Amino acid sequence: MRFLRHLAAATVILASMLPSVTGCTGRSAHHEATLADSCGVDSLALVSPRHAKGFHVNYSDGVTLLEINDPEDRERETFRFALVPKGTNADTPEGYVRIETPVKSVICMTSLQLSNFIKLGITDMVCGITSTRHLHNARMNKQLEKGITHKIGIEGNFDNEVIIALDPDLILISPFKRGGYDAIRNVDIPLMPHLGYKELTPLGQAEWIKVVGLLTGREKEANEVFDGIESRYDELKNLASKVDKRPSVFTGEMRGGNWYAVGGKSFLAQMFRDAGAEYFLKDNNESGGVTLDYETVYSNASHADFWRIVNSHDGTFGYDELKAKDNRYTDFDAWKNHGVIYCNMNEVPFYESMPVEPETVLADLIYAFHPELLPDYKPVYYHILK
Repeated sequence: MRFLRHLAAATVILASMLPSVTGCTGRSAHHEATLADSCGVDSLALVSPRHAKGFHVNYSDGVTLLEINDPEDRERETFRFALVPKGTNADTPEGYVRIETPVKSVICMTSLQLSNFIKLGITDMVCGITSTRHLHNARMNKQLEKGITHKIGIEGNFDNEVIIALDPDLILISPFKRGGYDAIRNVDIPLMPHLGYKELTPLGQAEWIKVVGLLTGREKEANEVFDGIESRYDELKNLASKVDKRPSVFTGEMRGGNWYAVGGKSFLAQMFRDAGAEYFLKDNNESGGVTLDYETVYSNASHADFWRIVNSHDGTFGYDELKAKDNRYTDFDAWKNHGVIYCNMNEVPFYESMPVEPETVLADLIYAFHPELLPDYKPVYYHILK
């Protein structure tokens, strides 16, 4: 089976067991022009991650070698792919899965993956997705209506018959999430991890658009899009770095007796810092979600200036609705002083756009924390709850 060969090569392979590959590696913006010359690659199409820690690119003998690893844990498995231009006879190095590029059809398993295709204007390449919940993009919804894109089921319960009928060139997955990917291991289609969600910085997450650029032959476009994101983000970050007072902010809500927030090393915590605020779990060393009891949150956040909430709510959501959910919320200063920063996923394309628009999210947060810095700004995702 073709897939078994792909899987054997793409799963755990220790670097010390592989032959070394000579070639050109992109690592920083400063060296990109020199690298492009030495690799024989158009400098505008050279992919060189500057913030992302989860993918690395080498150019060798007409083949682009893409290595993908967990940005949070370099000791976990490394997935290796050789991107070979269609119509060429370039050899595939041992231990690498061969992917002929540009790919023409892809299945996306997450909204973050889909956001890359939306941002590049190539949603027509997305032939399959999982959930359509919170899907706002008009073009994607039109593709679903016309049968250009199909739903393939949900995590842990994929419809293999639909997947096989779509016959995509590639399936993007999130192997370290609870995804039930064992169910699609026999469909004989290459699986490639897209680990943008594991990055610890907003720009690192957004930079995964370059991986999609590599796969689809849109390297130049992806580089240009990311350069614009990075430039605006850095400009805003520099603006907020000059504030005299950094307000405090906490996140999450009570659900089922537990308070769910994000750790102090998460990309969201970094974004709060970049927006000129202090996160209430700044000393926490976790990067993902954290489960807390009410007392812990209250002791750390009762006097916080702001409270960030993202949820799905039908109709008007306000302070009375928060009080109705849990009367203890009224004990927080952020409730008393109307300092809730809110995003309703029923109304804005949060998950399908936010990952590739960190500069816009940062502007929203700066406007909430320090409105005097952006007096004419109109928020896109977050707003202060009235």
